[in-house]
Amino acid sequence: MDFSLWPVGSQPWQDTLEATEYAERTGWHGVWVADHFMANGAEGVGVPMNECMAVLAALASRTERVRLGSMVLGNTYRHPAVVANQAATVDQISGGRFVLGIGAGWQVNEHEAYGIELPRPRDLLARLDEACQVFKGLLTQDRTDFDGKYYQLTGAPLEPKPAAMPLLIGGAGEKVTLGIVAKYADEWNHWSLPEVAAHKGEVFRTHCEKIGRDPATVRRSTQALFEVIDPGDTEAAERRERLVAAGRPVVMGSAEELLDTFGRYAEAGIDELLVPDVTLGGGQRRIDALERIREEVIAKLG
Repeated sequence: MDFSLWPVGSQPWQDTLEATEYAERTGWHGVWVADHFMANGAEGVGVPMNECMAVLAALASRTERVRLGSMVLGNTYRHPAVVANQAATVDQISGGRFVLGIGAGWQVNEHEAYGIELPRPRDLLARLDEACQVFKGLLTQDRTDFDGKYYQLTGAPLEPKPAAMPLLIGGAGEKVTLGIVAKYADEWNHWSLPEVAAHKGEVFRTHCEKIGRDPATVRRSTQALFEVIDPGDTEAAERRERLVAAGRPVVMGSAEELLDTFGRYAEAGIDELLVPDVTLGGGQRRIDALERIREEVIAKLG
């Protein structure tokens, strides 16, 4: 498996840059950036949040090796034709290292605060399906015509086109979302522990079988809240319990426990693990926590 870093969005630009430079310097596979304008929940107002595509363009100009991607762009926030042009530009700046990650959109307080429509789930997914068709058309055709329910394009150009920019779809809904992934995605991402990843993989396989697609042609990535902690670290143990109680997928334990869990992710068909740093603190504490994962776990996987 590959291992990538996911820096939390609610931090100053300089901290995001430092995390990305650390990932570039120490051999991480990629860096992913979330697409939000405010934190979720009642505490969202007043929390700093930099815009995803602007951050990715800046990171593209400051790195040379790591893959860069959006995890994931909310489809409700921007017209897909605008997103396609933004993505093609970021890919050009990066020298072909960009992954366009897209999802249906979900965060209620952002839609309410900015007056952005948040349709019911059925319509959200129908819009996502059309958006994927728009992306595929603009990124592969000289001119794109599209007459959908939600989006219409007439002779739309996109130049210069990326040579081969993957489309990643984020989501885990078993009835509809995974069918959209099967039809359009080059990569697929969702949050999970290994058992969930294995189950979702089987459901995804059935969607692929319906349309005659080999599921192995879709690169799979997932993430949980990872941290190496020492026995007797009561603060970390209490933090783990709070996160589990909140329903978050958590893998916090000894290096041996993380090694075993990472192996089960691989058995479930995961190609890339994302390590969010949202619970790892800031400054040197964050770097130390990431280094423990890298040196005590990843390095031992061979």
